[in-house]
Amino acid sequence: MRRVTLDDVASFAGVSPITVSRVLRKPDAVSEPLRLRVNAAVRELGYVPNIAASRLASARTHAIGVIVPTLYNVIFAEYLLALHEVLVDGGFQVVVVNSRYSEVEEENAIKALLGQRVEAIIIAGIHHTAHARQLLAHANLPIVETLELSQDPIDINIGMSQESAGRAATQHLIQRGFRRIAFLSGNLDHRSQSRLDGYHLAMCESDFKDFELVTQQPSHSSIALGSALCANMLERGRMPEAIFCTDDNLALGALQECRKRGIGIPNDISVIGFHDLEFAACASPSLSSIASRRYETGRLAAEKVLSAIQASTRPGGERIDLGFEVKVRESTGG
Repeated sequence: MRRVTLDDVASFAGVSPITVSRVLRKPDAVSEPLRLRVNAAVRELGYVPNIAASRLASARTHAIGVIVPTLYNVIFAEYLLALHEVLVDGGFQVVVVNSRYSEVEEENAIKALLGQRVEAIIIAGIHHTAHARQLLAHANLPIVETLELSQDPIDINIGMSQESAGRAATQHLIQRGFRRIAFLSGNLDHRSQSRLDGYHLAMCESDFKDFELVTQQPSHSSIALGSALCANMLERGRMPEAIFCTDDNLALGALQECRKRGIGIPNDISVIGFHDLEFAACASPSLSSIASRRYETGRLAAEKVLSAIQASTRPGGERIDLGFEVKVRESTGG
């Protein structure tokens, strides 16, 4: 079955193909009766304009590429929501690609987006292959790296110090008087590794030895994984005073595993998570967490991209630290 063409719409509406094109591109430039007649034909025939052809004709794609490491983890939901809200309202489509925590797949995603002639690329992360960085550096379009802080941003970098946040989470537990502090992580990607570096730093500063490092690679972070990692630690007879989890899903799983085993939170073990997801404040007990400003990061990244496109300039190196906040709740005695 062949696709409906512009000529089909023109014939159905009793007008020329040029008129149909004018109605679709500049509806305010034609009379209302003509616009209604053409739009009725479009609806009746189910016509969809050839976007690729119009892009070639205008040399504009009105598309922004976004690369995230996973579509599984809810932590990227607010980030992507903010990007869509700003960019779609600005007249752009958002093309989201999943790199699956692989720098090689991220490089392939960059090539694909550049091949689709997107007008800007927003990336969750700052770590790229040498060739990917070269591609981004020589692309004649705005590049925004997000969620982490880079010492050498390609164009614009918006995020937070993951190491400082990991250090702050651990310091919070130390200030509560805990010494045996476990670190739980799922997939130890660059951001989780930086949080682990912050954990190490805080423990060394207090002259404490790392008590327990529990990780599992590769694995999606989940509540079930948090429960399994906590169970594995406890079954080996390793009883910490506190647990720092690299995200709230793991932390909630650890809370549930402790409850199953009759271990009180926070009287027997305290738990702190990361990201301050919506359920953290509603958990029982409520979960202490590091609040990362994901929505604000996505929104600012989108606004910076729109400003650069509107100005027809590629921004110079700009580094914006949005910081973080330690949210103290019941799981650490708050």
